[in-house]
Amino acid sequence: MTKDKGHIIAIGGGGFGRTPDKPIIEKYILDQSKVKNPNICFFPTASAERQDYIDNYYKAFSTLDCNPTHISLFSRTPDLESEFDKSDIIYIGGGNTKSMLAVFQEWNINQLLLKAYKNGKILAGVSAGAICWFNKGITDSWADELKVLDCLDFLPGCCCPHYDGEKDRRPSVMEFINSGIIESCLAIEDGAAAHFKNGKLLNAISFYKGANVFNIYNKDDKIYEIPMDSINIY
Repeated sequence: MTKDKGHIIAIGGGGFGRTPDKPIIEKYILDQSKVKNPNICFFPTASAERQDYIDNYYKAFSTLDCNPTHISLFSRTPDLESEFDKSDIIYIGGGNTKSMLAVFQEWNINQLLLKAYKNGKILAGVSAGAICWFNKGITDSWADELKVLDCLDFLPGCCCPHYDGEKDRRPSVMEFINSGIIESCLAIEDGAAAHFKNGKLLNAISFYKGANVFNIYNKDDKIYEIPMDSINIY
């Protein structure tokens, strides 16, 4: 169910959660907006709204030309439709994807995100906030093993973040493809991002030196792991 409007920027790992004093990919996200000093709204839901994560968000974006805000779904929650209408960019943080999507469903955020996407707003996120946009994502929401999770289906296919940052990611992707659980996977390393526009990949981005985005698929019983040409912004 690929939609025909809007931007989605899926980040494999890194960014303000780790280095809020080096907001490189954050500036790239803001630069995609046609609005001067865009309003950016952060959902830290997947991390259970960790305060240090929220603090890092403000530390990073407050140094850039934008108006940062965030939404709490675990304390007193504002009128969400109004907040979405005011926002030019929606940023979804990392954490437990399955729990985040369950909370989003309860608050009707799935439909608000879809409306924002159709209206040409910029959707972005890291880790859980990267895979949530796809038909499926590879997640560590369960403690015992990585699993393939049904996601929002704004973009086709399956996505895996932290491809180089967590030791179980690469072998799990290979096993999921080998066993036919998924046909292919867009795998994004820490320090890399995939930028989609109108449902199609516009850019693979490297904001850490050497970070890559891979297209991984099975053809004639052989798995291919193809790095995409990236623009370097580090």
